[in-house]
Amino acid sequence: MSRPSAPAHLEWVKHAEPIDGMKRIEARFHGKAYAMHRHDTYAIGSTLAGVQSFNYRRGQCNSLPGNTMVLHPDEPHDGQAGTDEGFQYRMIYVEPALFQAVLQGRPLPFIEGGVTTDPRLSAAARALLQHMDATIEPLEHSDSIAELAHALETTAGAPKRHATGDFLAARRAYEYLHEHRAQVVTLADLEAATQRDRWSLSSDFRRFYGTSPYRFQTMRRLDTVRHLLVQGSSLSDAAAAAGFSDQSHMTRHFTKTFGVTPGRWLRITTGAHRT
Repeated sequence: MSRPSAPAHLEWVKHAEPIDGMKRIEARFHGKAYAMHRHDTYAIGSTLAGVQSFNYRRGQCNSLPGNTMVLHPDEPHDGQAGTDEGFQYRMIYVEPALFQAVLQGRPLPFIEGGVTTDPRLSAAARALLQHMDATIEPLEHSDSIAELAHALETTAGAPKRHATGDFLAARRAYEYLHEHRAQVVTLADLEAATQRDRWSLSSDFRRFYGTSPYRFQTMRRLDTVRHLLVQGSSLSDAAAAAGFSDQSHMTRHFTKTFGVTPGRWLRITTGAHRT
């Protein structure tokens, strides 16, 4: 027999103002929170209360208060309460480009297991996992990102060497996709913009930014959709403005990416209802 859904007031998501390549949330859920989905960012967080359970890399992870969660870009995962009491957590979503500004072409660090008790990583993440009302000043943000990048690299045991590949071509592709995020971009377009063949470029982009060029652009479109929905746009208008072929096309990508439908995301974010 399935567990009854929690009352709406017991499930919520609070968003802090985005800061230069990073988003912060605090949320509380009971039961099933998210279906399987993936981000093109690092998701680094701390469980504040309860047991936060999620399936990640062929196993189930359970995060307790005080643990640090580190989910690598493009790794599928879901989310649910490990007990009837539900769970509360804070999470930052950091674009790999921020870490690459520190790592300068070294491979993105990978933390095995999804949950860690490493005190170095916990200490480095603490400054960015502040209360949603807390202001993080620009220099504090920059220093904290650098400390977190180094802590991730140290905790992962990554060798401090440069990876093979063309980082400059990958960065040109990153900038081109940002600039043309509401357009249909082909690999031929990226070849022309970067002067790098498509297969090498796809490999370079994933190595340095943790996801494929297509996934990266899709995420930028969905960022536009979420911004427009909060501003009051309809689902169809937001889909068109973000370059999707229609509302259903956008909804499929949205649900696959965030694990919830656009309508549910908007309700738990703002309490509003859209049709």
